Amino acid sequence: MAEPKLISADGIPAALEKATRYRLLNESLQAESICRDVLAVDPDNQEATVALTDEFVEETAAMLEDARSLLPKIQSEYERKYYEGIINERWGNAQLKKGTQTSIGWFRAAMQCYAKSEELSDPGNDDAVLCWNTCVRTTQRYDFARY
Repeated sequence: MAEPKLISADGIPAALEKATRYRLLNESLQAESICRDVLAVDPDNQEATVALTDEFVEETAAMLEDARSLLPKIQSEYERKYYEGIINERWGNAQLKKGTQTSIGWFRAAMQCYAKSEELSDPGNDDAVLCWNTCVRTTQRYDFARY
């Protein structure tokens, strides 16, 4: 069976730009593959690590654990909590699409992470607030109050 080839260190910036484009085009498999190529050459690359925390190509427990395993590699405490929230929110959304009522717990966990990352954020950085609000509106839309 063929093995992936290593990209050059000089090619990392262009590869990350391409991964961003694929993510915006909702081409998760390509974006994930490129990020893994970057990490094979630069295991501490924060941009590739962070990108992999919010991609769930498959809705399996292995994908969830894979994303969670990347969190300790994120250097910033703010970003670690923020992307932990992203993981929980994305997983909650995946469970919601399956019709699983346990998804409320994932949204609550995401909101706890976003609250902590909001405390750690720089002035003017409202990313955690925006994500918190999305979780609130999602839980309201699906009437999770009864659970």
